[in-house]
Amino acid sequence: MTPDETVTELIHRIEARDVAGALELCTDDLYYENVPMPPAHESKQATLDFLGGFVAGTSEVEWIVHRQTATGDTVMNERTDRFKFGEIWVGVKVVGIFELRDGKISFWRDYFDSAEMNAALASLG
Repeated sequence: MTPDETVTELIHRIEARDVAGALELCTDDLYYENVPMPPAHESKQATLDFLGGFVAGTSEVEWIVHRQTATGDTVMNERTDRFKFGEIWVGVKVVGIFELRDGKISFWRDYFDSAEMNAALASLG
């Protein structure tokens, strides 16, 4: 797979709520950061623990990629990440940066507006 295809496949697997499967596309020493949330997760297992727990609380996941570009082993995308909790969808705009090493994602940093996320989560009541 190309770097672009690898990131797209990661997103498809997360949308299928298969976080463990998504992280098969990542190196064991994956660096994952969700800015502005601390802390960074500095391994595949730490990322699985964080993302897996969050996704497990949802009934559906949809990551809508609006734009994606790749240069060499770096992929960047702009997307809307949507999560369904019960009957309520919560969404937030995200910019993601991914770097690949030997065909696997070794660096993943997402940027989002915490005020937007907090307002969306407040709709859950």
